[in-house]
Amino acid sequence: MYDERLAEFSRARLDGRPIPDDLRVLLVAQWEGRTDFARLLHLEFFEAGEDHPLLDTSYLSEKELADPELQAVNAAAAEMATYVKLVAKGGKGWIGYWLHPDEPTDRAWHLIELDTEFTFWSLVGLTLTEGAAAEQASYQDEPDERIAFTQLAAELAALGLPLSTQDYDALDDTEYRVDPEKLMEELVEAEHAKRGPR
Repeated sequence: MYDERLAEFSRARLDGRPIPDDLRVLLVAQWEGRTDFARLLHLEFFEAGEDHPLLDTSYLSEKELADPELQAVNAAAAEMATYVKLVAKGGKGWIGYWLHPDEPTDRAWHLIELDTEFTFWSLVGLTLTEGAAAEQASYQDEPDERIAFTQLAAELAALGLPLSTQDYDALDDTEYRVDPEKLMEELVEAEHAKRGPR
């Protein structure tokens, strides 16, 4: 029923890669107007035509767009957008996958979060759902995030979206092989070098 819409989402947000199973469930729920997952995970998935946050310069003035420093940052951000595949608004800003070609291909995609200051954050978990649930665990009424995560995991499983673990401490936290923050800094410096002395 949603095959073409899923295919379009994949083309627009994941460069045509297969959509992970949990993301497929979450997208269909949003498109059907179901709020059960959104209530638990606080995610709102991008709709067709919405700009990638790293490519969106609409909030900048003409003067800012002409600033050499900002031009270097924007060019670096555009290159980062080829690796940072954001799929939803949530968390500190936006959430998605870190798909740098030097990352191992024999594991689940790394999760990544981008905040409104363009800082990159890693998320624990093997799926977007696990990463979002782990993040939301610290915002629950239950002060112990481990207990809060177990409760969220149980609620998600009851809705038909089980996680790989209900144990917060067992969530995958494999480090990136290529650090997004360092890469962004290197790309900005490379852009400065291309543009000559400031």
